[in-house]
Amino acid sequence: MIVVTGAAGFIGSCLISRLNAANFRDIVAVDDFSHPDKAPNLEGKAIKERVHRDAFHEWLAKHHEATEFIFHIGARTDTTEFDRAIFDRLNVAYSQELWQACCRYQIPLVYASSAATYGLGELGYRDDESLIPQLSPLNPYGDSKNEFDIWALNQPEKPFFWAGLKFFNVYGPNEYHKGRMASVIFHAFRQIKATGKMKLFRSHHPDYRDGEQMRDFIYVKDVVDVCYFLMHHRKNSGIYNLGTGQARTFLDLTRATFHAMNVQEQIEFVDTPADIRDKYQYFTEATMDKLRSIGYDRPFHSLEAGVTDYVQQYLQPGAYY
Repeated sequence: MIVVTGAAGFIGSCLISRLNAANFRDIVAVDDFSHPDKAPNLEGKAIKERVHRDAFHEWLAKHHEATEFIFHIGARTDTTEFDRAIFDRLNVAYSQELWQACCRYQIPLVYASSAATYGLGELGYRDDESLIPQLSPLNPYGDSKNEFDIWALNQPEKPFFWAGLKFFNVYGPNEYHKGRMASVIFHAFRQIKATGKMKLFRSHHPDYRDGEQMRDFIYVKDVVDVCYFLMHHRKNSGIYNLGTGQARTFLDLTRATFHAMNVQEQIEFVDTPADIRDKYQYFTEATMDKLRSIGYDRPFHSLEAGVTDYVQQYLQPGAYY
């Protein structure tokens, strides 16, 4: 059996689709299944068993011999949440208990870290593990992910294979439920469909013109391909960036969305909200040499190709992956 935590969420549900496509059908889906807006993410997928996240550690103690691999994707990911106790419980303590179980039962583990750990990028965006203790995330979510990364690196006992993946700006199908935390592509599609135009944040940084703030946007299909590769690779444990390695502007993204929708471009600029202005990242770009060095050689979708696939195959028909 292969376990996926956060199974009903965005990346977790897409990962199950990727595993199903490769004929892996004994999937154990772990999540809090009480949110009805996530239910469509799992419809039609081959899942052997659903386990509530609060019961999972007990379940694993009973079924570890049949568990081949664990993808720990589940986490509290709201960057606007400032109750650190929530992150301590769901992102740190829960992950620590799972790590220790993987050591005890000798189960390989891939877990979700985040590019939010890099903060404003004062030290760059290199997945150099020696730099991780020096990083300064901008919010409790980023702090929780960095805290677990540091804890994992310092453990004397580790799973025989493990990898932490620093996801950059992931977009794609099955994020319908995420509200404000959904990707800019998702919000652009909704705005353009409703109003025929898109509003972007104005730049408040002298080095960037309006709309030219840059992010490393990665299509979720590329993310789950990397997860699938690591499930088979099972060596070169460590923490890896997962972006495309090429930063693109929000103007690029918005224009690609207009083009995919076959709508004439109309873009307006609004002030960045004051509550996030001092925590706003103007540039992120993953260095991808480390992942490439262990043999991952598949190309990533260009922003234009990813946005076109997302808009035309999923957003316009309201489809799920």
